[in-house]
Amino acid sequence: MKAMVLERIAPIDSSPLELVEQPDVQPGPGEVRLKVHCCAICRTDLHVIEGDLPQEKLPIIPGHQVVGTVDTLGAGCRRLGVGQRVGVAWLRHTCGRCRFCTAGRENLCQSARFTGYHADGGYAQYAVVPEQFAYPIPDAFNDVEATPLLCAGIIGYAALRRSQVPGGGKLALYGFGSSAHVVIQIAQHRGCEVYVVTRGEKHRELARQMGAVWVGENASDMPTKVDSAIIFAPAGELVPPALEALEKGGTLALAGICMTPIPEMDYERYIFHERDIHSVTCNTRTDGRELLAEAAQIPIRPHTTVYPLADANRALQDLKNDQINGTGVLVMD
Repeated sequence: MKAMVLERIAPIDSSPLELVEQPDVQPGPGEVRLKVHCCAICRTDLHVIEGDLPQEKLPIIPGHQVVGTVDTLGAGCRRLGVGQRVGVAWLRHTCGRCRFCTAGRENLCQSARFTGYHADGGYAQYAVVPEQFAYPIPDAFNDVEATPLLCAGIIGYAALRRSQVPGGGKLALYGFGSSAHVVIQIAQHRGCEVYVVTRGEKHRELARQMGAVWVGENASDMPTKVDSAIIFAPAGELVPPALEALEKGGTLALAGICMTPIPEMDYERYIFHERDIHSVTCNTRTDGRELLAEAAQIPIRPHTTVYPLADANRALQDLKNDQINGTGVLVMD
């Protein structure tokens, strides 16, 4: 099979992913193999490639927003069938026994393992995944449309839940990349007004096209108090102005896997009046299933830019340089 492989941690500008020919992967017990149709790219892929996350496995095939068709079942598989279209997301293993798993918070499991980080992912013609961590894809989406939902969508959905925005409330989004352009559609479907702060003019124009009631470049220009906010940009300096824009009792969700340091803050100005800060850590499978169901009902229409598998380095460079509106998606030949 053809795969884009990372042999060493390096800046994405050096094009560290190499297109190689490898033996086709085979599923182990309890796993299924997918013939991959496409795989969306993600800033977490950049964190893996550039070493922002601790190194876990090298060489590694990145990619954790994978859509394909099951073509081989490992021993003991009963839930999925050959020919079924499924998706693979970031979370691929939990222990199922710890206090977090048994309380419905498997995203906090100490034994959690992740696709494209601890195990090879979807920048390849074939991929394997534990059957219990694969998601059937609703017919409402074609392959390319479905890929952003498997991380950008799921994490955005988890962040929206953590933001505790009330139905019909006011929601601020800081950063308007892959997750935010899914979240705005869910929030609007729930009757919310959405306010967007993002530095890129292309991103601001997309937010306007998608119906944001206000769009700006600077957080300090937020025109009104909001009930809830989500910071998608990995920028700690956005936390104080985002808190200041919250109504009393409002909630700020921090959706990034990495963030620059948060500045020192005055308690009375930013935190007092029961303003809450909620971080977002990965997702549960319940988040994934609920997101896919609601997305199909709306239906969500992700904005995508397609690249051939061999152009993965260029796609990730475009992502890092904010040249992609919505989500970049790698497609197999």
